[in-house]
Amino acid sequence: MMNALRSLRLIGLLEGLSFLALLFIAMPLKYLLEWPLAVRVVGSLHGLLFLLFVSALFRVATEHHWPLRRSFTAFGASLVPFGTFVLDRALKRELEGHRHIC
Repeated sequence: MMNALRSLRLIGLLEGLSFLALLFIAMPLKYLLEWPLAVRVVGSLHGLLFLLFVSALFRVATEHHWPLRRSFTAFGASLVPFGTFVLDRALKRELEGHRHIC
């Protein structure tokens, strides 16, 4: 079974990719080529991944006793393009640190 940090990393990367696809592929298709279905499909996928990200973030914050500020910072990363990729580096370091402790 995947631990909480690994799950958050995976979901964060997928959520970040879906956000970029929404911004840089689906929205131009909608407005430049008048194809609104792209936003509906990619937007729905992104919405689902965003909810999974928030759920995984809550799990990590609870299990690892993250301070509220860190939790809000991680949440904020999901609202900024490329933010989850920056967050991923911090999560990777934390995951590697736990490996050495265990």
